[in-house]
Amino acid sequence: MTVDRVMARMHALSDALPSRDGVAVFNRVYLSVTEELRRLIAADAFEDPAAAAELGVRFAGRYLAAVEDDAAGRRAPACWRPLLQMRGHRGVRPLQFALCGINAHVGHDLALAVVDACRALDVAPPLLQRDFDRVGELLTVIEERVREELMPGPDLLDIADPLTHLVGSWSLERARDAAWAAARALWSLRGLRDVCEEFEERLDAGVGLVGRFLLTPLD
Repeated sequence: MTVDRVMARMHALSDALPSRDGVAVFNRVYLSVTEELRRLIAADAFEDPAAAAELGVRFAGRYLAAVEDDAAGRRAPACWRPLLQMRGHRGVRPLQFALCGINAHVGHDLALAVVDACRALDVAPPLLQRDFDRVGELLTVIEERVREELMPGPDLLDIADPLTHLVGSWSLERARDAAWAAARALWSLRGLRDVCEEFEERLDAGVGLVGRFLLTPLD
């Protein structure tokens, strides 16, 4: 799969889903990330553009697989279930849907995507770290944009609003750092299949728990 193919699948999702659907909200955010990733790869902004593309495609593939599994009646990873189950809840605000998707994707999928990319490229994680950090910088910019676009204006939101406390309790930077640590751990444990599987299951469950918190209905 290529970055262009990933974008085509995301555009297809955007066309198929109602705009208020929680998955559609996250998909719009992620599509903007992928568009910027493609631009940066074309501009040789990464140390290894081919490796960055591989990581980006592996990363996106896990999100798309979760959505497809849910649509087909298969059980999606625990990290994605809160968003998939609450996607139509009218008491959940768009910013919560976006952050829940980012939490699932960065908190769980990113670590596994790093390991997938390392295996495909036959390299160890340290050789991908600079491009990993560059992708992380891109995600941070997009997250800031999301908060600006989806957070109600100051005339509608004050310090007492529960949304202020909810979105302030989650940090992309900490999630990204944890993903890198998890990727390194999984790579080091790759010869111990049972341990790796248990690690992945616990990671998935923990990220899913945070996702349920982020989707607490506020209205």
